Amino acid sequence: MARMITEELGHFAVGVDKLAAVFGEAYPQLDIRLNWDWEKTTGNIAPFLGHFLGTFSSPDGRGLLTYSHGAANNNKFVLEGGYFNFDRVLPILGMYGITEVRDRFILIGLVQNKKTVGEFINDFKTHDTENDWTYGFSDDDLREISEDLMELGKYMTGHLTEHGFTIYDTSANRERVFDQILEDIKRTVDNGT
Repeated sequence: MARMITEELGHFAVGVDKLAAVFGEAYPQLDIRLNWDWEKTTGNIAPFLGHFLGTFSSPDGRGLLTYSHGAANNNKFVLEGGYFNFDRVLPILGMYGITEVRDRFILIGLVQNKKTVGEFINDFKTHDTENDWTYGFSDDDLREISEDLMELGKYMTGHLTEHGFTIYDTSANRERVFDQILEDIKRTVDNGT
């Protein structure tokens, strides 16, 4: 989805997973690690995300995470990933006059709550490459990961909804859902809402 927004709307993609990986290697004392302890990672990266979003948010209230600082003015980006702890990010955003994330950004949550464990396992086996962290895992390991993903999906749906995200389920017809998201973003930006 982030790639499509980048290509079709001219935004820059910033991956939170990649940021977490960089912090993990460059600043191990921050204890920010991928595929480890989700709560600790989201809590530890939250100060950076809060200042990043606060510094580069649109001064006019809304936009698709619009840059508005110095030479980057009018450049737009999409921040993608799952390492968000809004309880830790929101107080930092308050320093920038942002009290609600949804008042300043377009918030999109992608979930897969309609998949079975078997469908998750099949996806891993069908689409994983050597670059994926689950590549080569046993069926038992993939089953455990899939069960965890199902629980995380339910939790994230509630968590993101609470913070004003529009939730899209990509369990089926993923490309059609992505096309709908692009249309919804365009309509939101065009209407200035």
